[in-house]
Amino acid sequence: MTGSFLEHFRHQQQDAETETVMDTQCPFCSVQCTMQLLEHRTGDRKKYKVLPLKDTVSDGRLCIKGRNAHQHALHKERILHPMKKVNGQFEEITWEEALSFIMEQFSTIQEQDGLDAVGVYGGGSLTNEEAYLLGKFARVGLKTKHIDYNGRYCMSAAASAMNEAFGLDRGLTNEMEEIPLAECIILAGTNIAECQPTLLPYFRKAKDNGAFIIAIDPRETLTTKLADLHLKVKPGMDAALVNGVLKVILDRNLHDERFIQERTEGFDEVLEHLSGVDLDAIADLTGLSRQIIEYTAVTFASVSRAMVFTARGVEQQTHGHDTVRNFINLVLATGNMGKPGAGYGAVTGQGNGQGGREHGQKADQLPGYRSIENPEHRNYIADLWGIPEKELPGKGVSAYEMMEKMADGEIKALFIMGSNPLISTPNATLAAQALKRLKCLVVVDMFVSETGMLADLLLPSSSYLEDEGTLTNLEGRVTLRRAARSCPGEVRHDWQILCDVARVLGKEAYFSYTKAEDIFNELRLASKGGKADYFGITYSRLKEERIYWPCPKEGHNGEGRLFSETFARPNGKAKMLPVINHVPKERTSESYPLHLTTGRVMSHYLSGSQTRRSPALSARQIESFVKIHPKTANAFGIKDGTMVYVDSSRGRMKARGAYDDSIREDTLFIPFHWGGEQNVNNVTYQGLDPVCKMPGFKVCAVRVSPVIDLTRN
Repeated sequence: MTGSFLEHFRHQQQDAETETVMDTQCPFCSVQCTMQLLEHRTGDRKKYKVLPLKDTVSDGRLCIKGRNAHQHALHKERILHPMKKVNGQFEEITWEEALSFIMEQFSTIQEQDGLDAVGVYGGGSLTNEEAYLLGKFARVGLKTKHIDYNGRYCMSAAASAMNEAFGLDRGLTNEMEEIPLAECIILAGTNIAECQPTLLPYFRKAKDNGAFIIAIDPRETLTTKLADLHLKVKPGMDAALVNGVLKVILDRNLHDERFIQERTEGFDEVLEHLSGVDLDAIADLTGLSRQIIEYTAVTFASVSRAMVFTARGVEQQTHGHDTVRNFINLVLATGNMGKPGAGYGAVTGQGNGQGGREHGQKADQLPGYRSIENPEHRNYIADLWGIPEKELPGKGVSAYEMMEKMADGEIKALFIMGSNPLISTPNATLAAQALKRLKCLVVVDMFVSETGMLADLLLPSSSYLEDEGTLTNLEGRVTLRRAARSCPGEVRHDWQILCDVARVLGKEAYFSYTKAEDIFNELRLASKGGKADYFGITYSRLKEERIYWPCPKEGHNGEGRLFSETFARPNGKAKMLPVINHVPKERTSESYPLHLTTGRVMSHYLSGSQTRRSPALSARQIESFVKIHPKTANAFGIKDGTMVYVDSSRGRMKARGAYDDSIREDTLFIPFHWGGEQNVNNVTYQGLDPVCKMPGFKVCAVRVSPVIDLTRN
């Protein structure tokens, strides 16, 4: 009897204590660190532990976001069932009711107002399969031209610049492992130490090897502290700074004449333009001394291997495209391309910011980085999809322009997947008006975001722990993320939701997939022969191999380093382009005397919809803040740690002032991860780059004032 009882007790203990190992990838930044999540269950109690894995570009490192990513995926506020707004409140409904609602609403709107009256808005965190399918859904399922995504606000300036200069857009022209080989590195408008912290060891190793690092940023950051030289440029004057650097290089014959002659075109026009540039005028425009500009130029051009990295600081401007073109001019003029430890990189922000812009959720693109306006490209994709080419819609408009069309009443319904545009869009006041004017707003998300609060219908989406698929990191490496957990409640994957909606719209024949791998195999065919060629990549290969795109056939490992012998333009040469000394479209004035720039903090990601639901991350940064120089603060009657208003001609936001004597006295810095009255995009500038339609997030004119005037008696 006793033995039987003890045996039963031991079985109970074994049943009560279990450990589950889940292989996955971090869902946040573009590094895509791999990791294991260990779930230890004792009865009804669960404990979690996160372990980094080494088979990744970060070589077994995880940042604070990755170590706590599971907290939002397991959060009690997850949407677990379709929710319809009834009398201003969300009520749970069945999936068939939700799908019938979409069918009725979208069909009626398109019958009354035309096919393009329904828009689709995607995100840079969707898997490659889901980004591809979203583009196909818009163009085949809805037959609308109106599709764009939040990556327009992230990578469009660099993407358009690389496409025009190199003929190909891939975040980095080199593998990350080559960074320690560089002898000089420029980090322009990028705060890698906080945004991609697991990459920082590459730059530290470069320093250990003797590399000289130059950081260009109007404020001091953890990244600028790593640098040997910090150029605290006036906001928006980066292109002018590069003109000054190029002027010195050419005047002193420090350029690589052989590389320029053999591998580029357009140099004579650049040379002619720079002959009229005055270095003292550049110094005045940039707020940097002539001597510092000369020192920067000589230092960069005097080494045999140099790299330039740009990010949102120089790209999220109304002339971001030209600014990136000028940094590319600098790389080409010095021959720093196509060899180990030399190249250019745009440091992608979102988890799949690279893959998300390659396969069809941009207004002007078809899968494989094909152009929607190219007849040959249109015919290829239409044939693959089994539709007449004439039924394939044409080019739509950019993300912000979609908001304008909603505000004007041209777009009357919107389907949003994986994005929170009410927080991420500049001039958020207009975005709110636009979303509220819609006849029907459908939002697919894990949580009720600020945008979701305005929805007529919410559809529950799976998290990174549940959703299998491929993603492409910042260096063009394609990775396979496993599905480590079953979907909770009635949650469905994004690709399943798209197939379900297509079914009720009568397009099931075009969306008959049973798993993510089916979609990837179609994507492979869709990308075959395109600039972003994934044809040679398979799920089975990704489980065993490290593969970069372009990868045109199986057995090919892809190209880790691009442009070793030729560029992707028709004549094989890179294109240099003269860039004028752009000044920001919005200038400071007596009413708005300060520059505002925005950015990230290490603990949070994008609109904060996920990271603000992680207790460990929220506790590190519970609210927004306004970095302000103490002298500027004193001039405006602001005490350290007190609440302040920041106003522009577009609106007002409110946050806590924080003294920072390292920031320029004419500049404020505010992170963009919060909504409501803390939403910095209430005040940011909506002006668009004329080439890539990037809004001018990083430079706008504002004033600052205390919420409570403590200077009064």
